[in-house]
Amino acid sequence: MNKKVVRLRRARKTRAKIAELKVVRLTVFRSNQHIYAQIISGCGSRVLASASTLEASVRSQVANGGNKAAAAVVGKLIAERARAAGIETVAFDRAGFLYHGRVQALAEAAREGGLKF
Repeated sequence: MNKKVVRLRRARKTRAKIAELKVVRLTVFRSNQHIYAQIISGCGSRVLASASTLEASVRSQVANGGNKAAAAVVGKLIAERARAAGIETVAFDRAGFLYHGRVQALAEAAREGGLKF
């Protein structure tokens, strides 16, 4: 098995539990160069807010999209957009990634921005 298959296997249990609860989720995807965050509705069919290091506003703040500083900027931005959409509590879906490094930096910045999870 390759790393992607193992990560998706880890993610399956968390996603099943979140789908069972029917709550809004904050999902994170990280690549080597960028990090992406989306807030997805409880039914799983709509993206309510999103932020990533590909956006021009984020790129102007950070030089490299693949580090913890960039993840913190994306976390603050997604929290800001979620609160503008009227969302205060979410379930954190780390998509099988370990809660460490960039994923942790994004989550802590989102909490500081006002999201509860």
